Amino acid sequence: MEEARPSPRVFLNHLDSYCGRSIGEYLSSCVVGATLEGPDEEEEEDENDSGVEDPTASKGKAYEIVGTLSKPESTNPRFAKETYAVSPRDGLLSHLLECEIVLYNITEDANQIEEATWAAFALHKEIETFAKQKLFILISTIMTWGNSKPPDPENPEIPFNDEDFRKRKSHPSFTDYINAERNIARLGKTNKKKFSTYIVASGHQYGAEEGLFHYFFKMCWLGETPAIPVFGDGNNIIPTIHIRDLAVVLQNVAEHRPDFQYVLAVDTSMHTLEELVKCISKNIGPGKIEKVPKEDAFLSKELTQMQLDMLFVNMRMEPFYVKENFNIKWVAEAGLVENIAQVIMEYKQTRGLMPLKVCIHGPPGSGKSTIAKELCKHYKLHYIWINDVISEKIADLEQIVAKEADRVEGKEGEEEEDNEQEEGENIEAAKELLDAIKENIKENKGHLDDEYLVKIMKDKLMSMPCRNQGYVLDGFPETYEQAVDLFKEDVEAEEEEEEEAKGKMPKFNQIIIPEFIFSLTASDEFLKNRIINLPERKVAGTHYTEGQFLQSLRRFRQLNTDDVTVLNYFDELEIHPHFIDIAVYEDSEDRLAVPKIIKEIGEPRNYGLTDEEKEALERQAAEERLIKEAQEKAEQEHKEAKEREERMARWEEWNKQQEEVKKQEQELLEAQSVPLRNYLMKNVMPTLMQGINECCRIRPDDPVNFLAEYIFKNSPDINWNKKC
Repeated sequence: MEEARPSPRVFLNHLDSYCGRSIGEYLSSCVVGATLEGPDEEEEEDENDSGVEDPTASKGKAYEIVGTLSKPESTNPRFAKETYAVSPRDGLLSHLLECEIVLYNITEDANQIEEATWAAFALHKEIETFAKQKLFILISTIMTWGNSKPPDPENPEIPFNDEDFRKRKSHPSFTDYINAERNIARLGKTNKKKFSTYIVASGHQYGAEEGLFHYFFKMCWLGETPAIPVFGDGNNIIPTIHIRDLAVVLQNVAEHRPDFQYVLAVDTSMHTLEELVKCISKNIGPGKIEKVPKEDAFLSKELTQMQLDMLFVNMRMEPFYVKENFNIKWVAEAGLVENIAQVIMEYKQTRGLMPLKVCIHGPPGSGKSTIAKELCKHYKLHYIWINDVISEKIADLEQIVAKEADRVEGKEGEEEEDNEQEEGENIEAAKELLDAIKENIKENKGHLDDEYLVKIMKDKLMSMPCRNQGYVLDGFPETYEQAVDLFKEDVEAEEEEEEEAKGKMPKFNQIIIPEFIFSLTASDEFLKNRIINLPERKVAGTHYTEGQFLQSLRRFRQLNTDDVTVLNYFDELEIHPHFIDIAVYEDSEDRLAVPKIIKEIGEPRNYGLTDEEKEALERQAAEERLIKEAQEKAEQEHKEAKEREERMARWEEWNKQQEEVKKQEQELLEAQSVPLRNYLMKNVMPTLMQGINECCRIRPDDPVNFLAEYIFKNSPDINWNKKC
């Protein structure tokens, strides 16, 4: 019995790049030989007995992916069996020799051209040692056709196809690419049974996390500009291909091993730059484009010279060979514009940019607004408060109506009318809605009926910024009925009744329905005390005056005591609310509850900080660190100087005190010695001096004994006559 063949090993450079990651993921999951289906291929194989190894020998297995990384610190992709270092090259060559198929992508990094050429030549030198055929596939770019003359000068609309590859002329910036193509193609002609080479000229890649067009996708998603720029007139046609379709083309080349060495990998679309940007802007951005001079493109820090050259290319191309000879299940054969919804979903999912939608529910005074704003700040979401939304809607309607007045006066003329049609602005409808809203506010003494509240809020939630980043709803909807009307899917009434009759979960608009519901709870007594203790500056201009607050609180309790509440609505949709007792997390700014909510929601879903923001933060941190160190040093020096001054002051004070003590002791001693001195001068000194004089005159042998006897005998206090 014949042993099962191992999975074919495929080498792919830069597995962590946009193109490498997408191709590697696809090949690691697809079945070897899946493109070789049907009797046609089998008949061809029988007829073309070329002696090369059958690529279906390992059919039923998945490809084994190995390769290099563009950044050594990158995490190894989960689909990769092994990753290798580029240096030393002898080591890399040994790994290449272990692979049946070598894919080298040079579309993203021009530095890979030299490595790809080296790899092809190094493998070719080892051709005699090959036990089985090896394939080398160079993933190049259609930019090597950048300066090609049209196939038919009299009819410029005729597209290029694969058979025109010998006539191709490279864009000036891509001469190294076409040289690599020619050198590698030449190596594959010497011994095809041992070593075959192919060139796959890829259109500009899109899909998944986006490549060349990421600049426009990111700008649209962020929503920071009112219009997306189109560089130049935008009439240049850009050949494109979905990244997954490129991977399928590569699989077909590896498995079909065609005689034709050069393959054009493009879709069938022939969209202009303006059409592409307009489509992206309409479906994920502001919906508007703005034509700017080509020169402005060079001012962008996010676009490289290579990317700019690719955006300015102008060619019609047709994938004739791919369509006629390969078995391809296209992901986006018609191009980006026709598949924009799918492409946008891929973009958001791959980059983790799915919208984060949160609803904060709770009684007045519970801190809904403070918490909602903190969440918006942390997650970079849009804060949605009904009063703001109403004011914004009225301002937008007034602006649209003002455009009508300008148009009537002749401003902008026909161009303005065209813009209005493109933007889908129905001025008459806007005027009618504006009048109705103002009339309704007037009739209801400053309030709006639910009909208008729901419409205005739904328009806001369906706006592109809310659909891209997400939102935090502050206290709306308030009732079950408002929630149903706001989030229901636009379906026919009959279908809705049928769904209800069948007892199925009510349909809802998945685009705007909240993902997280947080209900803040607290007792009336707690809320009253909280409002009473608020500082006057916070109460001024709000509804937190005593009468208004109590009225709002009573209304909230009435709307949330029955079984049919806004929270019941979300429960029915199995979006179960998280309850947070505000009293447990009590603080003046409601900041203790925010970390708990953040923990429930998880990580942010956005781009994070840009390189400029990171540099600014690092620079700010460095400046703050230097300032802090300088302050600490100054404080330490000041502290030491102050301590020295204090020590000197204490030393001087101590010396003064010592001097004073000595002086006082001296004075005390002198004061105490006066009576004693007087006593001695009166009673002792006269006799003592006489005795000393007599002792000096006589000079006895024992002067002390003589002096003692003299004093005793001559003491005026002793009466010797009485003793006798």
